[in-house]
Amino acid sequence: MVGAIAAANAAGRVTLGDEGHLFAAAFEESKEFGGHGFPRQPTKISTALKGDLRQNTTIAVVATDAVLTKAQAKRLAVMASAGFAMSIHPVFTPLDGDAVFAAATGKKPLADPVRDLARLGAVAAQCLARAVTRGVYEASSLRFAGAQPSWKDKYGR
Repeated sequence: MVGAIAAANAAGRVTLGDEGHLFAAAFEESKEFGGHGFPRQPTKISTALKGDLRQNTTIAVVATDAVLTKAQAKRLAVMASAGFAMSIHPVFTPLDGDAVFAAATGKKPLADPVRDLARLGAVAAQCLARAVTRGVYEASSLRFAGAQPSWKDKYGR
């Protein structure tokens, strides 16, 4: 079992084009991002950035019930960070302070330490992509002059 939580304020975008379609649409479950899917027509991916140095970051924690060593937990965090790339473009820019941390409860031993960890990492990446996207989809705009509009404010869906 894997879970993720994220706080997203990325310099990059989570949308494809200008209609609000989300990069992580392929990982959506039960219309958790509104069920909008991908654009019908090919869309140019923008590399537009917002903010300046020390104004952007996406941080996250992935957690599992597996028994992991310190090295395995680090590998899980590294693999899970692919979830940022599944949901944000561009990601890990010099404007961001992106980081993923991993935690393990130590309740379920890995039957095959290599393959099971690989599977956990793949699931963690998808879970993290969903956590980032769900956070953006559900967010409200901050209420001060010059604040960025939320996804719902901008796309109204």
